[in-house]
Amino acid sequence: MDDPDLELIKARKMKKLQEQLAFRERQEQEKAKIRDKNNLELQNQINKQKSDELDSERKFLLHHMYDRGDEVLKLAEQQFPFQTKMIIKRLNELIRFGEISRISGGDLLSVYRSLGMKIRVDTHISISDHGKTISFSDKLRESTSSEQDAE
Repeated sequence: MDDPDLELIKARKMKKLQEQLAFRERQEQEKAKIRDKNNLELQNQINKQKSDELDSERKFLLHHMYDRGDEVLKLAEQQFPFQTKMIIKRLNELIRFGEISRISGGDLLSVYRSLGMKIRVDTHISISDHGKTISFSDKLRESTSSEQDAE
């Protein structure tokens, strides 16, 4: 009972509305892509600034370290990266306020241990024997082999 012309007009309007909706959706998707790209660029800039800031903080601290402090700091960064960033900032504050002037590797190790962080440091014991420096384990091997030979 419906008029065929009326159905044709409705179909044209429906098609036009669908095209408009699809066009709007494409525009929204493009805007979302642009927003995401801008957010990513902004996040990259922020990360670069933080990285540069951390590098400058680290260099400042390294300038005030002595006696294997750089080795301890490197090990600490490998084992406790997040905590080390915070400790670097705090130590730099103490240096800037004049609370401490220099920090040794042993002092830095003590700081970490007092905070409950056990930094694993490779240690080697060397012995000077008849003008030669040999490791403690080699010296023990020599002494046990010479004892066995004596028996």
